[in-house]
Amino acid sequence: MSDLVVFGFDGVHTADEVLNKLRSLQKAHLIDLEDACVVERDAEGAVHIKQAVNLTALGAAQGGTMGALWGGLVGLLFLNPLAGMAIGAAAGAGAGALSGSLTDYGINDDFVKNLGDTIPQASSALFVLVKNVTLDKVIPEIEAYKPRVLQTSLSNEAETKLKDALIKGQAPAAAEAPPAA
Repeated sequence: MSDLVVFGFDGVHTADEVLNKLRSLQKAHLIDLEDACVVERDAEGAVHIKQAVNLTALGAAQGGTMGALWGGLVGLLFLNPLAGMAIGAAAGAGAGALSGSLTDYGINDDFVKNLGDTIPQASSALFVLVKNVTLDKVIPEIEAYKPRVLQTSLSNEAETKLKDALIKGQAPAAAEAPPAA
C-alpha cells in the first residue's frame, strides 16, 4: 500500500528540485515513488500544476504504436500496408490520447487543485505517493530544502515521527521508522 505525503516549500521551484532529488534517490533504490505532482504558486497567486506522468502523451504514443501495427496488418489484407499503418497510427494516437486524458490514477487531481489553492504565494508543494522508503537515508537528502509536512495519509504516530525528523534534521531510528511510507 502506498502513502501520500505533501511537502510545502518556500520558493516557487523548490518542489521541482526536491522531486529531481527524489528521482535520483529512486535510482539508488532508497525510495519507490508511485506518483508525484508539483504545484507552484507564483508571486501573482496563479497556481501551476505539473504532473510527473503525462497520461495523454503516454496514451497517444502507445495508441499510435499499436494503431500502426494493427493498421499495417489490416493493410496487408487490402494490399496497401503503408496506408494501413498511417491510418492506424493516426487513429490509434487519437484514441490513446483520449484514453490517457480520461485516465486518472495515483494522486487525485481534485485534491491537488484544492490543496494547491491554499499554499502561499511564491511557494510550492510536492505531492508524492510513496510505496517504500528508507527514511534514515532519504530525510538527510531533502532536509536542506526545509520541507514542511502539509498533509499525509500516514498514521498520526508515523506523521509525528516524520515531522520531528525533519525538524531535528535527522531520521528516526530504524526501529522507530514509520511503516513503508
